[in-house]
Amino acid sequence: MADSASSKTGQYKKDSQWRTLATLLPYLWPQGEGAIKARVVLAMCCLVLAKIANVYMPILYKKSVDALTLDTAADLVLVVPAGLLLAYGAARVLTAVFQELRDAIFARVTQRAMRRVALKTFRHLHALSLRFHITRQTGGLSRVIERGVKGIEFLMNFMLFNIVPTLFEILLVCGILWFLFDIWYALVTFVTISSYIAFTLVSTEWRLKFRRRMNQRDTEANTKAVDSLLNYETVKYFSNENHEAERYNISLRGYEDAAVKSLTSLSVVNIGQAFIIAAGLVAVMYMAAGGVVAGHMSIGDFVLVNTYLIQLYQPLNFLGFVYRQIRQSLTDMEDMFSMLRIEREIQDSPDAKPLEVNGGRIEFENVHFRYEDDRAILKGVSFTVEPGKTVAVVGPSGAGKSTISRLMFRFYDVEKGAIRIDGQDLREMTQDSLRASIGIVPQDTVLFNDTIRYNIAYGRPGAEEEEIARAARLAHIDGFIESLPDGYASLVGERGLKLSGGEKQRVAIARTILKNPPILLFDEATSALDSGTEQEILQNLKEVSEGRTTLVIAHRLSTVTAADEILVLDGGKIVERGAHTELVKKKNGVYAEMWQRQQ
Repeated sequence: MADSASSKTGQYKKDSQWRTLATLLPYLWPQGEGAIKARVVLAMCCLVLAKIANVYMPILYKKSVDALTLDTAADLVLVVPAGLLLAYGAARVLTAVFQELRDAIFARVTQRAMRRVALKTFRHLHALSLRFHITRQTGGLSRVIERGVKGIEFLMNFMLFNIVPTLFEILLVCGILWFLFDIWYALVTFVTISSYIAFTLVSTEWRLKFRRRMNQRDTEANTKAVDSLLNYETVKYFSNENHEAERYNISLRGYEDAAVKSLTSLSVVNIGQAFIIAAGLVAVMYMAAGGVVAGHMSIGDFVLVNTYLIQLYQPLNFLGFVYRQIRQSLTDMEDMFSMLRIEREIQDSPDAKPLEVNGGRIEFENVHFRYEDDRAILKGVSFTVEPGKTVAVVGPSGAGKSTISRLMFRFYDVEKGAIRIDGQDLREMTQDSLRASIGIVPQDTVLFNDTIRYNIAYGRPGAEEEEIARAARLAHIDGFIESLPDGYASLVGERGLKLSGGEKQRVAIARTILKNPPILLFDEATSALDSGTEQEILQNLKEVSEGRTTLVIAHRLSTVTAADEILVLDGGKIVERGAHTELVKKKNGVYAEMWQRQQ
């Protein structure tokens, strides 16, 4: 049973490698791009010409040696080798020229493939559901993409321009040795090379587990480092620098152990490869020496055999490293391509149409939803937000309030029921048009590590400077921005850490104003602010939401007293609804109890 399982695992790895190569091929020979295909063909021609020139060099060298050992006139000795040596030099120069031309021509193919794969992966990650991104590890994910893209570069350059040309040169040399001498020279050379390749393949497979362990520890260490630095303030709050350093050190220690095993095993492999090459070299040279002694081979022939084997030895010695790197590149690429094969949980249907907003009426009809099979979050929620009105959803933590905002943006699809905007089911419209119609001011406004101008303009990239300034004025943050030395060009720091909570919220409001959506969503927009700042932000939100359909999700009841209707969510169901004045008067009501407790 164990052998069967091992066999299946090995077959899966091979299938996975072939699948990875098959995924890469379209980028090497892209449809509809004649210029890229022409570059591939030209690069292959340069490759063949470089190898032909390289293989012919030892023959010129042999003729020069034979010419020098002939008992001829002194002037002939001077003339003949000079011409041969010039031809030898020309062949060497041509080899280098064709190799450089090959690399220069093919550079565009490699870089274009890297860019397209990286861009496709980036777009795909953004297209994956919120469920995937909640569980991801950002540091490890970025490292997987980085290694995958580098793997493409290595694979395309070295597999095409090292492995394939080396095999071509080996066959060419074997053919020449057979033609010039006899089959035994070709056979010994072929057996030596085959043994080297077989040993390299087996030993590389054996070493791969150490390399994978190194990758795992490297990803783990990088993830912990990034996670710790992103939560810098939390680490400082609890004085846990030593704790974080120890966690990081444990991962680094694991990487250290895996790296030592990998390097030690590499030494064993290198010794084995050197032994195989040395044995083949001695065998062929012994045969050539016997031929010289017997008189049917010249000194030039002896030099030719030696030169060919030394010439082959260099790429063969490099072959072990290249093969290991190719195997590693295939593993890294498979990790990246496996992300491309993750199915999108939320996709536009083939006949999806753009959302046409006519007033912005929001309707939840018997909505059921759960994140996990054993835990229902919403249990038959129904309500309507009429055009231009404001409806608030309140309730205790875990009641399902934030889930409503996620369903509105269609980060998830409802399990049962429907959500409609102006009578159009969210599942029947394009996601881009849906999200373009809704503006949000979230509880935790995370800004990009860029300028204030960039973060406001993110609501509508490409907006004019005057429009950005107008949005800032309407959000009442223009005075603060103008007081800064660099104004709108001021950097906000990573995740906006250079700004206060109120300033970040105003940037978020300005961003939403610039977007100018017909529907607004405020998700706990003031819960992290002090009372004074909260009242100022509430006034801003009131101005922004004037005449727009607005859904407010809040825990702090003081922020929703002016709403046209308040929905009280508890245990995934709406247990009360009405205006603030009505709800506070209900005896033993959930809202009234929450109001009293918060007061």
